[in-house]
Amino acid sequence: MDMLDSFGKIAAPTRPKNDFNYETDCRAALAPLVDGLLDMAEQAGWDRRKAAYTLMFLSAQRVAAGQEEHK
Repeated sequence: MDMLDSFGKIAAPTRPKNDFNYETDCRAALAPLVDGLLDMAEQAGWDRRKAAYTLMFLSAQRVAAGQEEHK
């Protein structure tokens, strides 16, 4: 099974990055996907809180790695 197919599409931004509501729109676009991923982790036997913490850690790690590559 292709994991990306189970998540569907993410809506593209409709505002510029400096718009006040850009982050709010991003949250709305990603929230259902995060909820689905956490549901899947929990169904597989992972603790939901630990899975959420791990997603935060992995996200921060990848952003930091991307910043290092762009220097």
